[in-house]
Amino acid sequence: MGVNLKDLIPDKVKTIVDDLRMLRGKIIVIDGYNALYQFLTAIRQPDGTPLMDTQGRVTSHLSGLFYRTINIIEHGIKPAYVFDGKPPEIKAEEISKRKKLREDAAKRYEEALKRGDLEAARRYAMMSAKLTDEMVEDAKKLLEAMGIPYVQAPAEGEAQAAYMAKKGDVWASASQDYDSLLFGSPRLVRNLTITGKRKLPRKDVYVEIKPEIIELHLLLKELGITREQLIDIAILIGTDYNPDGIKGIGPVKAYKLIKEYRSLDKIPRALLAGESIEELIKIRDYFLSPPVTINYKLEWREPSFNKIKEILIDEHDFNPDRVKNAFDRLMKAYREYIKGKQLGLESWFKK
Repeated sequence: MGVNLKDLIPDKVKTIVDDLRMLRGKIIVIDGYNALYQFLTAIRQPDGTPLMDTQGRVTSHLSGLFYRTINIIEHGIKPAYVFDGKPPEIKAEEISKRKKLREDAAKRYEEALKRGDLEAARRYAMMSAKLTDEMVEDAKKLLEAMGIPYVQAPAEGEAQAAYMAKKGDVWASASQDYDSLLFGSPRLVRNLTITGKRKLPRKDVYVEIKPEIIELHLLLKELGITREQLIDIAILIGTDYNPDGIKGIGPVKAYKLIKEYRSLDKIPRALLAGESIEELIKIRDYFLSPPVTINYKLEWREPSFNKIKEILIDEHDFNPDRVKNAFDRLMKAYREYIKGKQLGLESWFKK
């Protein structure tokens, strides 16, 4: 889920991307788990049932990955993906909490189906979605067939993405979560994989979702804090490593406390609701020095129709005509934007 920094980020530090061509020529590394989970939850039947092949295997994540990645490339963006490795021990509580929420949602889903409440069924089905190791491996195989590079992180994918962005190997990290900013990514793109109209929960209202860019240095300047202080604020609110945060402290109060005391370890212990300052400092240290790998190579290759056909059509029963039409679009975009041809328009942002 990541940390909720939404209420602390002023609109003036965001750049709304009205047209994906604004990002033409940019290399963006996408949080693979985050994107696959979005596809898995969003691409479903009216009753909440995910897309499946004839053997009953879920394919929503593959459908989203295939068609959305093609759309991204068609706008001149060079995508790469990064996948989580082994979660750190300090994330155990959050993982357990997520498992419990999925189990509860699965029960509510069955109850909603029995009483014929399809809207509730779909909502609970989305909440109960689980991304398995097999799904992730299938996604990696599909990316290889499409010629799209991916990086296997030793631990947190967003930490790896931030490292790659800080090095300048990619222009930005992309995720719905804000964690990559805490890990030091100079630039975060949100909503890249979910652009379009989305229905608000429990309302018959649709809103237009557009990508937005958040620049870390602008955010820190506007708030008048350092990255270390931003991490401290996040810890007070609650992160994946202390999901409940500090009792009674929300975003506004957390910001005020750090502005007043300058550092997490200087806040009076009485205000920390009995939380161990040593454990909180461990979380800060993890954000500042997470495990990453330097052994990666970003190389885009020519897509292989035969390999894509084997995965999507032969193995998972995708519609052959739709896959072939999408592949033709992919090849056209690959030749125009990735193979090395001169771009027709300059990017709106400089590297």
